[in-house]
Amino acid sequence: MLKKILVANRGEIACRVFATAKKMGIATVAVYSDADRDALHVQMADEAVNIGPAASSESYLVIDKIVQACLDTGADAVHPGYGFLSENSKFHDALDAAGIVFIGPGKKAIESMGDKITSKLIAQEAGVSCIPGYTDVVRDAEHAVEISAGIGYPVMLKASAGGGGKGMRVAMNEDECRDGFERATNEARSSFGDTRIFIEKYIQEPRHIEIQVMADGHGNVIYLGERECSIQRRHQKVIEEAPSPFLDQATRQKMGEQSCALARAVDYQSAGTVEFIADANMNFYFLEMNTRLQVEHPVTELVTGQDLVELMIRVAAGEKLPLAQEDVTMTGWAMESRVYAEDPFRNFMPSTGRLVRYAEPQGEGVRVDSGVYEGGEVSMFYDPMIAKLITYGDHREQAIDRMVEALDNYYIRGVNHNISFLNALMVHPRFVEGRLTTNFIADEFPDGFNADLVVQDDPAIALVVAAAAHQLHQERGSLLSGQLAGHEHAAENSWVVMVADQQTPVVVELIDSGYWVSLNDQDYEVETEWSLGQPLFQARVNGKSVSVQVETTSAGYKLFYRGAEINARVLSPGAAKLSAHMLYKPPADMSKFLLSPMPGLLVKLVVVEGQEVKEGEELAVVEAMKMENSLRAIQDGIVGKISAVEGDSLMVDEIILNFE
Repeated sequence: MLKKILVANRGEIACRVFATAKKMGIATVAVYSDADRDALHVQMADEAVNIGPAASSESYLVIDKIVQACLDTGADAVHPGYGFLSENSKFHDALDAAGIVFIGPGKKAIESMGDKITSKLIAQEAGVSCIPGYTDVVRDAEHAVEISAGIGYPVMLKASAGGGGKGMRVAMNEDECRDGFERATNEARSSFGDTRIFIEKYIQEPRHIEIQVMADGHGNVIYLGERECSIQRRHQKVIEEAPSPFLDQATRQKMGEQSCALARAVDYQSAGTVEFIADANMNFYFLEMNTRLQVEHPVTELVTGQDLVELMIRVAAGEKLPLAQEDVTMTGWAMESRVYAEDPFRNFMPSTGRLVRYAEPQGEGVRVDSGVYEGGEVSMFYDPMIAKLITYGDHREQAIDRMVEALDNYYIRGVNHNISFLNALMVHPRFVEGRLTTNFIADEFPDGFNADLVVQDDPAIALVVAAAAHQLHQERGSLLSGQLAGHEHAAENSWVVMVADQQTPVVVELIDSGYWVSLNDQDYEVETEWSLGQPLFQARVNGKSVSVQVETTSAGYKLFYRGAEINARVLSPGAAKLSAHMLYKPPADMSKFLLSPMPGLLVKLVVVEGQEVKEGEELAVVEAMKMENSLRAIQDGIVGKISAVEGDSLMVDEIILNFE
């Protein structure tokens, strides 16, 4: 067995590998950049080595520094996690030369499956179902148009070295094909240093389903069921689950057997994932093979009972797999939500900063894989993932219910996060029914996300909690000592809850177990032990468990519940009547300005001062996290002053230009 494992990664995946290594009695080594000096993965490891500045290109991606850290600490093996050097064959060579075990597949598998063109040719030879397309390199935009006409629109343009949605564009016609080729090529150059693009048929109403394979060095190859990964935004996975609510057993077996055939074709050893796209008729087609552990591996672990990291370590140590295909079972259902530091209410802008308050949910069937802690930093240098929240149940409905409750109880302050969006997805009727496609988010939230789009089982719950919380504040105020005799504060019980311009009269009565709240001709019994200052208002409302995050603000209360962020004021009837007649200053008119929607680099400025532009015409391109974002005119106009130049690093809402 391996004696000491260095994890060439950071964050939650490094923590995840350390947890299994410690369980197996294996010593651990962390590597860290200057930005990660106080990170959780550094604290978890037995030893830690600084490998350079914050930028990953100067630390986590420098092969020589990782190898030297192994030599300095005596690590005899490296687990690469995912991302960074996990699928880099040069890293594999460097470890081999130093006599260090790579916990992952061999070089042949990494190189052949890392190139989408080569991998598709190998898959075809192995008898794997593939999407119709052009697998040679596309020369230029006109060549792309010619090829696409032969395949038939819509088509998908994809970077050969791509991953994570980068270098990928859908084209419905010739104009989109030309523009998409340019965009995909630029992203591929920026992200991978490889501009090769290929084209394949775009499957409409697609579902993204992947098969987990595991292989050892003794010829044994098995598959451990599938994962449904169709809920994606800009080709980035958001929610995953196992098993898929779509597949039948016959299709699952075909996909699994084809995946194993592909693994054998490249002499695969270790954990790997074969990704497929499936259409509405359950026809499936090979997309790519990821020669590493996947972000979403926990859902497979929960339904199969297998520790995939332990299996990877044992295979790397030369052991045989401890189970055969007939031993693989899938029991229950698991869901995973990716919790990111981003603002869903502002087009998912990345958010950075310190986690001033951080508390992970707990409970039966709840697992959190994270690499952060309260007081830690979410850095601008790396992936914005805070954690992976995973729930397990006997069936899909229970897994969803536990996820909704866990999201309600996940308390994060200091950075913006996407929990409200995740909860809105979980309670969406179409998601609950399992009618999923990779276009789900684009279809259901075409104009972005806002609280009005959240489906609430009972919208009154937030109002009830606001009223109960306010009543407790008033009851506390009535108990203040030192009040002037005859003028003591007496708590009222009739209020008006105001959300935006909507007013709802309520009556709140104190009872032994909590409060009795009446509104809209309905009564709500609120059983709670909540006290002032607690961030989570946990209660039973008419017998149903609810958890609402409550913050006191200068204007009232901010509540987070079931994906909605609600600003409420609780006023006396007289104050509410007066408030309804008050005038508020309207927000500044910024319609004549082009603002950067996110922090990023201005890589292209298309227009000049005095130029006439038409609605939909491109004005500028901002790159953020290696993704190009095209900014276009929302109406006809004339460009006035230009305030930024190409190469500028822009902040959120920084002015790029204004219109006359």
